[in-house]
Amino acid sequence: MTPTSAERTLPAPVTVRVFSERFRSTPRGARLARSLAVHQLRTWGIAPDTDLSHDAALVIAELTANAVTHGRLPGRDFALTLTLGPDTLRIEVCDTRGERHRPTPATAPPPLSESGRGLLLVESLTTHWEVHPRTPVGKTVTAHLRIPR
Repeated sequence: MTPTSAERTLPAPVTVRVFSERFRSTPRGARLARSLAVHQLRTWGIAPDTDLSHDAALVIAELTANAVTHGRLPGRDFALTLTLGPDTLRIEVCDTRGERHRPTPATAPPPLSESGRGLLLVESLTTHWEVHPRTPVGKTVTAHLRIPR
């Protein structure tokens, strides 16, 4: 039996999983976001001892630390969203400081600087990352991790 033209053009079904949560803009909120994200990845079948889980935890730790350090406004939360598709894990961190954008790509700090290397780490672990304005206020930093086959 040969398939009809409609059957040949339909793409295979894809499952996309999404986790989204708001956290207080504090160092404790950033730690909680990373911890809950690793737990969520585990519930999606990504074991905590895998490279993908480790890389995601590092990227989330850096982006949430930046959100609470540089993107914080008193009384405003930050948001973390994970989207697991068939080939990519997308990590989004939204904060309320839209006027404080970091350039993409990340630039190296002076050699003796004690900070400023976090986005270089994000750049090295992800396929790409970017900063977008967030409506009505703030910005969203998005990072993509490739899911190994």
